[in-house]
Amino acid sequence: MRHFLLFSGIFTFLFIQFSFRPDDLEVNKALKTKHIVILVIDGPRYTETFGDPNCTYIPLMGKEMVKEGVLYTQFMNNGVTHTTPGHTAITTGIYQSIPNNGSVLPKMPSIFQYYLKEKAADKKDAWLISSKGKLQVLANTKHKKWWNMYMPSAYCGPHGNGADYVGDAETWKKIQSVFTSGAPKLTLINLLAVDVNGHANDWEGYKAALRDCDEYAFKLWKLIQDNPEMKDKTALFITNDHGRHLDGRKDGFVSHGDKCEGCKHISLLALGPDFKKNVRISTPGELIDISKTISCMMKFEMPTSKGRVLKEMFE
Repeated sequence: MRHFLLFSGIFTFLFIQFSFRPDDLEVNKALKTKHIVILVIDGPRYTETFGDPNCTYIPLMGKEMVKEGVLYTQFMNNGVTHTTPGHTAITTGIYQSIPNNGSVLPKMPSIFQYYLKEKAADKKDAWLISSKGKLQVLANTKHKKWWNMYMPSAYCGPHGNGADYVGDAETWKKIQSVFTSGAPKLTLINLLAVDVNGHANDWEGYKAALRDCDEYAFKLWKLIQDNPEMKDKTALFITNDHGRHLDGRKDGFVSHGDKCEGCKHISLLALGPDFKKNVRISTPGELIDISKTISCMMKFEMPTSKGRVLKEMFE
């Protein structure tokens, strides 16, 4: 009888251990977060952002906002280090070798589509706002059960579909319009200036764009706090889609796209009512973890995501 009880106890323990997902149990409590915003600053090198001890080009994020949130110092794009594949990793939770020109839809549904379906939400609750028209593809998928369904509201330049690249100043006007006229539940924003100036081999323009994006990040956080529905209820994830070659690697900061440290190493700064404050985390994280973490926080299933919940960021 004693052996039976011992066996029964072990079986029960194992059943509990393997029937539940500990990541979800760790985070799925009564969270204060009701809205989530992902800001993607396109293509800076880590050496010019949080890898610089003085945060010379990002003083607002690096010296002020970081005190209000969690900074991942070992955050990576472990897939294809180009814009469209990098953003696809964020929105779908998988790494996909997808053309960078916006000609092909992602193969799996996005975080927007999973959210809108499960919550039976209106499309105005989910927004894709991008300075790069080609990122319009993030609103949809070629998966036959999800194609053209549960798509978010989108502004990717005036026309999208790769037709337009607009300056970040114009994109900022759209951001202001969306966040002052409503309170979307799930938003992804892309700012392009850093990447564009890098490709133009304009070092001074690249540094100036970093400073501009630093200011946009700061103004975005203030815009969120000025919205009565979003104040103290919003998590902001600030990250990058890819980095750039380090000096001495190919043409340096001008290009990106391989597996070198400069291209892979990016950052994640997360601010919100449920996150730790003024904490730096060296635990490795990667782009595909963002969607998994958000789906857990907002309590909807995202079974195709290959990421993990970044549970160490939570209070």
